[in-house]
Amino acid sequence: MAYVISDECVSCGTCESECPVEAISQGDEHYEINADVCVDCGTCAGVCPTEAIHEA
Repeated sequence: MAYVISDECVSCGTCESECPVEAISQGDEHYEINADVCVDCGTCAGVCPTEAIHEA
C-alpha cells in the first residue's frame, strides 16, 4: 500500500529528496506520491516535519 501526502503538507520538499525511488513530485497544491512507483518504505513519512505523510 502506497503512502499519501495530506493537505497538511507545506511543500518544503524534504520528502522528495529522501525518496529512494523518486516517487514524490510537486503537485498543484502540495507534494504528491506516485502510487505506481512507491515501494512503501516509509522514508518520506519519517522525515516529514508536519507529519503529513501516512499510509493510504
